Amino acid sequence: MRAIPNESLVIGIASSPAERRQLAQLLGGTEAFLIVSTVQQAREFLDAAGAPGAAGTAPAGQIEIADAVADAGPPPPPELIVDSDRRVLRWLDREIDLTPLEHDFLVCLVGTPGQVWTYEQLHLKVWGNEHLGRGSDMHSVVRRVRRKLAWLDARAAIHAVRGVGFRLALA
Repeated sequence: MRAIPNESLVIGIASSPAERRQLAQLLGGTEAFLIVSTVQQAREFLDAAGAPGAAGTAPAGQIEIADAVADAGPPPPPELIVDSDRRVLRWLDREIDLTPLEHDFLVCLVGTPGQVWTYEQLHLKVWGNEHLGRGSDMHSVVRRVRRKLAWLDARAAIHAVRGVGFRLALA
């Protein structure tokens, strides 16, 4: 790895596959980023790359890695997580199984809370086709997902944007 002046590498640390996918979406506009599972993996990468200061104390202006566990402070607010490996929806210590359509629908909404997904976008991502008709198939999935969110007592709601689509609102 060669050092390039005025360019930076963002290293994201996320333990689960779902969190790594979400982090990749957030960092998508960054020129160079690396996502790893642990602080140790980040340190090993920097050591292997010969990054200055990776193994010890770095001089000012060089790379430093803070131990996330030591500096964590209060725990972050709970998140609604779609575990794609097991196809479950998780909130705090509760989880519920998802059908393939519910999973794909929630991956869209949970990955970008607050963003309005149009009927057309959802049909392409979830059903793999263009939106045709009245959308009763989508409303059926939304109804089932809302019931599952209620069962989990999740502080999240799926809001319909009349004539446009749906969005996820986190409380």
